[in-house]
Amino acid sequence: MTDKTSTKISTKQASILVVDDTPASLKLLTDIMKAEGYEVRSAISGELALHAAISHAPDLVLLDIRMPEMDGFEVCRRLKAAPETSDVPVIFVSAASDTDEKVQGFELGAVDYVTKPYQRNELIARVRTHLELHQLRHHLSEVVDQQTAQLKENEKKLKNNLVESVALLAAMVEMRDPYTAGHQHRVAEIAVAIARDLQLPEEQVEGIQLASVLHDVGKIKVPVEILSKPARLSPIEFSLVKEHSQYGYNLLKTVDYPWPIAQIVLQHHERIDGSGYPQGLKGDQILLEARIIAVADVVESMMTHRPYRPALGIDAALKEIQNYRGTLFDPAVVDACIRLFREQGYELPGWSGGSESLNH
Repeated sequence: MTDKTSTKISTKQASILVVDDTPASLKLLTDIMKAEGYEVRSAISGELALHAAISHAPDLVLLDIRMPEMDGFEVCRRLKAAPETSDVPVIFVSAASDTDEKVQGFELGAVDYVTKPYQRNELIARVRTHLELHQLRHHLSEVVDQQTAQLKENEKKLKNNLVESVALLAAMVEMRDPYTAGHQHRVAEIAVAIARDLQLPEEQVEGIQLASVLHDVGKIKVPVEILSKPARLSPIEFSLVKEHSQYGYNLLKTVDYPWPIAQIVLQHHERIDGSGYPQGLKGDQILLEARIIAVADVVESMMTHRPYRPALGIDAALKEIQNYRGTLFDPAVVDACIRLFREQGYELPGWSGGSESLNH
């Protein structure tokens, strides 16, 4: 349990700068504050006050207004403008009682205004209150900084755990389908590269990466003999494979991801013209993340070997998405993918599957 007294400032710790051009007033204020146990420095002019405050910032300033050369208003203005003293509380202690002057003082950033002649006990009480408020603000700021740092660390750990869990799910699928081992991670690499080319926010890119790694997780419910069949699938077999989007959604829909992972997995075989599955969505009805994964999925599939055919290569893959740009695939996503490979020399990390060289 937090000690409630920890937010109160100690009289042995507080430093007060007293500023007044009248020696008698300066001595009186100084003596009062010292009697309360504060560390007190005195300045008889505005210029000296600024030099003292900026060289070693006090915890509070008691400041006269009507001083020659540089008045208290200007001193306050400069204190608030200097990074070293901008948050130091300033209390005006002045014989000036005009309301406009008081308002001007508060507008410049003063926290209080004490009119001379003042009651000693009232002045002491106001000083104590503002010192405690000043320390409390700093204490709260430190607490917020500490908690923010802790939240960021916890968020980092949660994300790491999330990535590890996702990788485990992907590995379980690949164990059942050795012919396409690494497919989900390669799709993720391409999808992330496309997303960054489209200048999507990094948080959205993270969601695309995780959804890509999981996009085929529903295949865990598809019979192994169908997944690894070294020939074209029959219509019935293909209908079973098509269920993997829905299976994946069903597996993921109850997981509270920061992104719509389940919906992205459900939609990654939807097509712009409505010819995809399982819902026959069209155009913008399909999440952008799913449209990106759809292109990355097709490109990776054509680049690499499958049980029923050898790798077709990157040229064939890019030609495929170009031919169906705007009908099956999102035009902006297709253009970004082609830019990656054709103009930016993008290469899939760690990929050595048989593609022919690019024809530029």
